[in-house]
Amino acid sequence: MSVDAILYTEFPAGYTVFFGADGKVIMTPQSEEHSSTIRSMQIDTLALGRHAKVTSDVYIDFPADENSAPDLAILREDARKQGKRYSFEDVLLIAEVVSVSSARKDYDDCTAKYGRYGIPVYVIVDPYAGEVVVHTEPAGAGYITARTHPYGTGKLPIELADGRTFTLDLDELPRPEPENS
Repeated sequence: MSVDAILYTEFPAGYTVFFGADGKVIMTPQSEEHSSTIRSMQIDTLALGRHAKVTSDVYIDFPADENSAPDLAILREDARKQGKRYSFEDVLLIAEVVSVSSARKDYDDCTAKYGRYGIPVYVIVDPYAGEVVVHTEPAGAGYITARTHPYGTGKLPIELADGRTFTLDLDELPRPEPENS
């Protein structure tokens, strides 16, 4: 993006815009639904132990592909950074929270990418549809198994490849509030 384009582009009110050296444009903040959904999942990860390796919006290395900073990632206990990042090989579970602008990426692009890299569990949390999709059995073009679970149906145990269980509380996931006209 050229300097002139940046100077004359109107960005949404309330957003901070960052321009990466690699040409990427990053806009913050997240929506309240997005943020509170991530927070709810982080609270659920505490059952794995206070010092469990859980990241949020931290880059993970995917060689020969665009790196990702998933909304939530649960890593192997013995995971070690390689340089400044963890490797995709350290990941046990990735969760992405759908936003209005990211639905196609989360449902299609990320499903294909994470499956291709063998991420054992990929969870899509969709506050707008009120459902969680758990993908397991990674394959070359995505995942073999996808199970959908509606919000409000109790606790969802998700087995991790290291034998631990991450339990996602579907009753506590926030739903978007209706917009006031």
